[in-house]
Amino acid sequence: MRTLLIVLGVIFGIGILLYLLIAGPYNNMVSKEETVSTSWAQVQNVYQRRMDLIPNLVNTVRGAANFEKETLAQVIEARANATKVNISADKLTPENIKAFQASQDGLSSALSRLMVVVEKYPDLKATANFTELQSQLEGTENRINVERNKFNETVKDYNSYIRKFPNNLTAGIFGFEKKAYFEAAAGAEKAPEVKF
Repeated sequence: MRTLLIVLGVIFGIGILLYLLIAGPYNNMVSKEETVSTSWAQVQNVYQRRMDLIPNLVNTVRGAANFEKETLAQVIEARANATKVNISADKLTPENIKAFQASQDGLSSALSRLMVVVEKYPDLKATANFTELQSQLEGTENRINVERNKFNETVKDYNSYIRKFPNNLTAGIFGFEKKAYFEAAAGAEKAPEVKF
């Protein structure tokens, strides 16, 4: 009877140890992965807000006499291209993030060109509708930056956690993989040269 109790105690102890080594880290990984997914959803949300503002901006600008149609066409095309690239939270690989970022960078570039061209039209810049849309777009760009930074922080937390020992063993067994970060655009490390 005593031997049976010792065997049961050892089995129970091993069970507790396995639970602590596997179940606890596993549950934390699930929680951290969900935080990354939530953060990614918020990134997509602010990018969608920008997408929703663009048709109103284009329609407002289109109403200006003799406005460059090519610039508007580029913005519309860039928006269409950006809407084609959608990534689910379980496919946050470096390649997918780069594709998403490239499509969004193309849209940002087209919007920048549009704003430069608008400078030639003081009457357009003076309209309340355009001013409001421009302000909303600027606010959205700030939100995008904030959400991308939050996303990178949650990815850092998740990636660090799954790479630490013994969590890396549990992550390997259950298929938890590293997530990709947003990275700065190429050339962003160089300050622009300003000449007067």
